[in-house]
Parts: sequence; structure tokens; C-alpha cells
Amino acid sequence: MKTHVSNLVKYKDLFLELIIKDIKLKYRNSLLGVLWSMLNPLLMMVVLSIVFMEFFKNNIANFPVYVLTGRIVYQYFADATNFAMDSIHANGQLIRKVYVPKYFFPLSRVFSTLFTAVLSLVPLALTMMVTGLSLRWMNLLVIVPIFYLLVITAGIALILAAITVFFNDLKHMYSIVLMILMYMTPIFYPISIIPEKYLTIIKLNPIYPIVDMFRDVLLYGTLPSLTLHLICVGYMVVYAGVGLLVFYKSQDRFIYHL
Repeated sequence: MKTHVSNLVKYKDLFLELIIKDIKLKYRNSLLGVLWSMLNPLLMMVVLSIVFMEFFKNNIANFPVYVLTGRIVYQYFADATNFAMDSIHANGQLIRKVYVPKYFFPLSRVFSTLFTAVLSLVPLALTMMVTGLSLRWMNLLVIVPIFYLLVITAGIALILAAITVFFNDLKHMYSIVLMILMYMTPIFYPISIIPEKYLTIIKLNPIYPIVDMFRDVLLYGTLPSLTLHLICVGYMVVYAGVGLLVFYKSQDRFIYHL
């Protein structure tokens, strides 16, 4: 762990350059560019609201904000982990030529995707104001679930990036996993409709408590419970720890598969 931290400090400029490169890559050949990062979640929210609001309008207050908070969290997780999966293969030439801490590549993609997610908070704030929700100091606490989400996503990204080096077909299988995860996350439905016997399965979803916390500080204006924090910290420690361990144990063999 000490070595990873010292490498991050030593090569911080390179890490920052990789993040900037990934951001530029994302918006290359895009006419709308950064604007699309704000329009995309807004358009998805409109579509989901039109389709599902009639079903759940009596169960969910301020449905557009409810949908948008869930969508932003899920979309960041999906985009960041997807983007990180082939990061080692994509930088194979550089890895073969010079020494670079290999975990920089998946982590730079996790951090560059965070840029897009933060931009999505702009249309979220506008939606809150348009739908009658006043902005308040408690909304600033959204930085806490964002931090939890970043660390959890980084841990899972390291696991996926390491496995994909040896098993490239994982990229195709992972799209199915993300689809299942989307329906396991209460993005457009209330958790109250889930039968009690299935609740445990739903709550095993690592982004479920993050979505809950987002809604507490943004939609309901309440402080997240200590239990919710402990669950998030637990997921954070487990996924980050397993991610670092899996990546560290397998990184020396990457060179034979690039």
C-alpha cells in the first residue's frame, strides 16, 4: 500500500495527464461535447418520467428528481467500469516500452468519467429548482456519497481490468451484468414494491446504498443514517481491498497477454 501511495505521488503528473487524455478521447469528434454530458441524463430523465411516472406517481414524490439521482449514480458506475475494462489492452504499447504503474490506467478512466458525472449535477440542480425543490446547504453533502461511489467503482474497475487482460470476452458478458444491475437499482421504481424475500438480493447491489444517500441529501433534505454510512464504508473497504489485491497479484503477468 505504501508503494502504491509513493508511486501516485511520484507519477502524479503522469496520472493527471492520463485523466486529461481520457477526457479528450471521450469528447473527440463530438459536436455537442461537454454539453451532451448534461443533456444526456436530462433526456433520459424525461423519457423515464414520461414512461413510468403514471405508474408510480402516488408512491414517489418529485419523480423527475428521484429518477435523475438514480440515473446519475448508475450511469457513472456503468460508464467508469466499462471504460476501465480494456484500459490495460489499450495502453499495451506504453506498458511494454516504459515503466508506468499499471493501476494508473484503469484508475485514470474512473476519475475521467467522474468529470462527466459531476457535470450531470448541473441539470440535476436545474431540475430540482424547476420542480419546486429549494437548494440548501445539506445538498453540499452529496460529496460524501460521491466519494464512496468513486472508491467502490475504482475497486471494481481494478478487478475487471485485471480479468479482462486474460479473458477478453468479459467485456461482452459485462453488458448483461450491467443490465441486471440497472433493474436491481431503484432508479425509476420505489423500493417498497419489492417483495420482502427479494430485498436482501437488491441490497447486495453495491450502488443501492449510494443511490439512497444521494436522495437523502438532495431530494429529502435529511442526513443519511449511520447504518447507511457503515454499509457504504463496508462496500468501499471490501471492493477497494479486493480490487487492489487482484490487480497486484496479476499485474506481473499482463505483459504476456498484451
